[in-house]
Amino acid sequence: MGARIPTTIITGFLGAGKTSLMRHLVESANGRRLAFLINEFGDLGIDRDLLLGCGIPGCDDDDVVELANGCICCTVADDFLPAMESILDREEQPDHILIETSGLALPKPLVKAFTWPEIRARVTVDSVITVVDGPAVLEGRFAEDPAAVQAQRVADPALDHESPLEEVFSDQLQCADVVVLNKADLVAAEIVGDLESQLTPRLRAGVKIIHAENARVDPTLLIGLDARAESDLESRPSHHDGTDDHDHDDFDSVVLRFGSIDDVAALESGLHRVIEEHGIFRIKGFLDRPAASRREVIQAVGPRIERYFDRAWSRDEARESELVLIGLATLDRTSIAACLTETLAAPAG
Repeated sequence: MGARIPTTIITGFLGAGKTSLMRHLVESANGRRLAFLINEFGDLGIDRDLLLGCGIPGCDDDDVVELANGCICCTVADDFLPAMESILDREEQPDHILIETSGLALPKPLVKAFTWPEIRARVTVDSVITVVDGPAVLEGRFAEDPAAVQAQRVADPALDHESPLEEVFSDQLQCADVVVLNKADLVAAEIVGDLESQLTPRLRAGVKIIHAENARVDPTLLIGLDARAESDLESRPSHHDGTDDHDHDDFDSVVLRFGSIDDVAALESGLHRVIEEHGIFRIKGFLDRPAASRREVIQAVGPRIERYFDRAWSRDEARESELVLIGLATLDRTSIAACLTETLAAPAG
């Protein structure tokens, strides 16, 4: 039996830049045959389509396996292992496997799955890469000050437990071999050091923090680390050690479909309203712009919305606009859809 295939696990909170990092690694593959396993929250395959829309040789439909509608760390036996076996049983084996977890996934149970008899002799975890949204950390969205958590708890009667977001974020940091501090260009240079000071105490000894803009990082800093993380589980503490799984009932996703979008400014206005009124963390999807031959990608993290055209519409696909919105449970789909429909129907001006 040949050497075990190295696998890189890319984790990070919603909107941190995981898919952008995946695309960058594909661009820098230098002839290596890659296979991809993408885990999404919600039933619209946005991340898979974003990767396939890159137009880069070596990123073909057969190379991208998607696990949708379930957290990868909660469905190891039912979903992850069969998906990995399907990759490993191919006649032409990959040189490297890239796994993108959902923003809600705990990385440690996934790393532990590499010790399962079905795959442990065939693959190894080369590294766990945690992508962090620099501006979000700067805004204190994931502060782990116990006093602050308690103050929030007292102020909001709806909170009767510690924020699950905080636990997910902490677990992703503590399992990392490398942390990519993304969107560093959106943070003033003089306070980037303060961001590192917030993150460093939460990392294992020796874990490096790499600054990035649009998730562009020298791949030699991320690939080929030979961390063998599955053999190093004891050094990667988790809030959920000793439990079999964790609960994502605190999160929900809504998928919306529209026709062509003529007034994108009106759509963005409606999305800003929905983000504020419904506590939306993440939006991603595609827009059909009637005057454009290419599909437009739209993404949002908190109040920040960005758009860009990625590829031409195929002749055999229906042109429509599709969005997935992720927020705290339970999202009111009817209210969200009505808000956006009303905004898009309003006269301009």
